[in-house]
Amino acid sequence: MSYTIDRVITDADFETVDARARKALADGGFGVLTEIDVKATMKKKIDKDMDDYRILGACNPNMAWQAIGMESKVGAMLPCNVILRSVEGGVEVSAVDPVASMSGIDNADLKGVAGQVKQMLTDVVAAI
Repeated sequence: MSYTIDRVITDADFETVDARARKALADGGFGVLTEIDVKATMKKKIDKDMDDYRILGACNPNMAWQAIGMESKVGAMLPCNVILRSVEGGVEVSAVDPVASMSGIDNADLKGVAGQVKQMLTDVVAAI
């Protein structure tokens, strides 16, 4: 089982894909709560160079509310991370597959919510 929903964007640069990803997330009901510029962090912390790599911590408040109501510790798995990274030929967008990440929790209702969020993220990735 794959643990991400992936797409390579070949017609835009990194910053353009970032802007398109943020718009698609917002249009899909997600807000970006956190952002980690992994490239800058690696340079600053360990003086290593790498290609562009950014993590967007996305959250749909309604879905998070439902999930936390079902499993109080599920917050350890939130928010839904979406990564953008430079690859040969373009920018790869990868969103976490919440069904895969929640598979270790024995709660059928939560798995239903995870399935809904997976479809929402699949739609977001397709819209970028």
